[in-house]
Amino acid sequence: MHPLLTLSILFSYLSLPLLIVADGSYIGVNYGRIANNLPSAVKVVNLLKSQGIDRVKLYDTDPAVLWALSGSGIKVTVNLPNEKLFFAAKKLSFALSWLHKNVVVYYPHTLIETIAVGNEVFVDPHNTTNYLVPAMKNIHKALVKNNLHNFIKVSSPIALTALGSSYPSSTGSFRPELIEPVIKPMLSFLRETASFLMVNVYPFFAYVSNADVISLDYALFRENPGSVDPGNGLKYFNIFDAQIDAVFAALSALKYDDVRIVVSETGWPSEGDSYEVGASPQNAAAYNGNLVKKILSNGGTPLRPNANLTVYLFALFNENGKVGPTSERHFGLFYPDMKKVYDVPFTVAAMKGY
Repeated sequence: MHPLLTLSILFSYLSLPLLIVADGSYIGVNYGRIANNLPSAVKVVNLLKSQGIDRVKLYDTDPAVLWALSGSGIKVTVNLPNEKLFFAAKKLSFALSWLHKNVVVYYPHTLIETIAVGNEVFVDPHNTTNYLVPAMKNIHKALVKNNLHNFIKVSSPIALTALGSSYPSSTGSFRPELIEPVIKPMLSFLRETASFLMVNVYPFFAYVSNADVISLDYALFRENPGSVDPGNGLKYFNIFDAQIDAVFAALSALKYDDVRIVVSETGWPSEGDSYEVGASPQNAAAYNGNLVKKILSNGGTPLRPNANLTVYLFALFNENGKVGPTSERHFGLFYPDMKKVYDVPFTVAAMKGY
C-alpha cells in the first residue's frame, strides 16, 4: 500500500551506528521512489545516516540504491515484486538467479537482512496469492544454497485487510478463505525459518472511516480516556496498539503465538483531500513522533507488553508519482529537497527535546 523507514537507538560499535532499543525494538523507514524529483541514492544514504536511521525498507532491488548503501552500516530489506511471484514459485532456478543478481552480489557490504516476497499480495488485483508461499520457500532454498539463510530472513508484508475481524482486538482473526490455502502454510514457514510476519497498519485510514466515533487523540497516541476491549478486559489508548493486538489475536487463534510481528508500514499523511479528515503536518508529526517514542521506550502492546516491535515508518519522501487520493503523495517525512516536512525524533537522543 505504501513504502517505509528504519531508525534506531544510539550505540556505537566499531564505528558502525548500531542503534539498539528496548531489548529489540527498532524504528526504520520505507524508501519508496514513485516520483520524478527525488535526490540521488548517495544523497539519500547520507540523509539516513545524518538522522540516525539504521534500517531501511525498499520496494525493489535497484542497483544504484543497493550500491549506495554499501558500507553504510544500514540494515536493508529488499523486495521481490508481486509480478515475479509466479516465476519464483514455479522455478527454483529463477529464485537462484534472482537471489544472485539482487542479493548475493551486494552482500555483506550492503547489509541485506530481509527479503520481502511480494507486497500485500492478498489484495493484488492480479491474483498472485497462490504463488506466495511457494515463492517464499524457493527464495529460502536459494538462500540455503548460498549459505545465507542464517543471516537473511524471508517474509511478506500483509495488509490489515487480511483479517476478517479486527475490532475489538480480542476478535482478531484471519479471513476464513485465506487460512488453509495460504495463512497457515505461510505461518508454518515463518516458524520453521525463525522469521516474522510483516504487517502494514494504518490507523489513519481507520480514523478517516470512523471519525464520527473515534477521537483524534485516540488515533494520535495523545492523552484520552481509552477504550476497554470487552473480550479480553484490556484497555487501549490508541488505534495502533488495538490493530497490532488484533493480529496477535489472529495468530493465537491459529496457535502461532510464537511468530513475531514486524510492522512493515505505518504512517500519517501531512495533506489529504477534503474528506480525508485529520491529514495535516501537525497530526502527522504527532502520530509518527509519539509512535517513535512509544517504540523506543517500550515497544509493547496491552496484549503483548514485551513484544519488542520493529516498526518501519511510511515513508521517507513525498512521492509525486503515486496515484489515488491526495494523501498518497503526502506520507513523506521529507520533501524531495531533503528538508523535513515536520520534525520527528528518530533516536532516543533526539527524543529528549521533542
